[in-house]
Amino acid sequence: MTPLLSTDAVPRDQRLAYWTDMICNVYVQLECDAVRTGDGDFEGSIRQHALPGLGMSVVTSRAQKVMRTPGHIAASSDDCFLVSIQARGQGVVRQDGRDAVLGAGDFALYDSTRPYQLLFDQPFEQIVLKLPGERLRSELRDTEALTATTVSGREGAGHLLLGMIRTLREDFDALQPASALAVAHGVQNILVAGLQTLPAAHAPALSKLTAYHLGRVKQRIDEQLADPTLSVGTLAAQLGMSVSHVHRVFKSEPLTPSQYIWERRLDACSRDLLEPRLAGRPVGEIAYGRGFNDAAHFSRAFRERFGCSPREWRQQRSPQ
Repeated sequence: MTPLLSTDAVPRDQRLAYWTDMICNVYVQLECDAVRTGDGDFEGSIRQHALPGLGMSVVTSRAQKVMRTPGHIAASSDDCFLVSIQARGQGVVRQDGRDAVLGAGDFALYDSTRPYQLLFDQPFEQIVLKLPGERLRSELRDTEALTATTVSGREGAGHLLLGMIRTLREDFDALQPASALAVAHGVQNILVAGLQTLPAAHAPALSKLTAYHLGRVKQRIDEQLADPTLSVGTLAAQLGMSVSHVHRVFKSEPLTPSQYIWERRLDACSRDLLEPRLAGRPVGEIAYGRGFNDAAHFSRAFRERFGCSPREWRQQRSPQ
């Protein structure tokens, strides 16, 4: 069963302090002010679900104001994105000079590397997604322009995300590691699709020729991930393009060609680490098989992208 944290575990006069500790441990360093109610009591619970590279939790609580300040940011190295999906009640996400008002089904993005506030004037329930900062930045350009902006859960990608999350909540404990990884990727893809519908995310469409060349380069990268000598130069030579041309076709992408190569290698390693047939293969051997030639660099890059070491990834996702 997925773990449940609740203020019911402590005396009434300690509940707000306990709640603040809970949200700091599950998310990032924060402070919380309760909106006083007639009975003066405070209640809250968090049910946690762990997917590969993606944290998911269900928060149920009373009215409150949650703040991440410059002091919190200076005192910690947390770099993640959080997404609040409103399940019940109403909430406000405030960041970067914008307020996202969330009704049931709506969601909004916020970035732990800059101050933000979460405002609730009544009891509420939210589903909160947490993913490493570098991972989302590899999928989206100009994320600062997309924070604290409401994405509707009543249509399009927002509606799909809400349906997927509801199903996931019901079936989570039955998921096997490989299936959990596929679901985590699906949730992120739908999340990105929803954010890309925002006006600030709109970018000029690629010409057919640029899209063609971009597809050729990406296909060749995927075919040669195991080759440690793969580089922008070798790709350009193979495809009859100049190095500068390869960089130009990636101009509209959130990653440079070199970054894309490393990201694809990391994604492949994350899948291999959960593959039952490779359970006995050492982590270093898996990394070398996907084109890495430095174990320390692989470990650092993996942690930056997925929020844990390769060994922790494998251990935490192993069947119980």
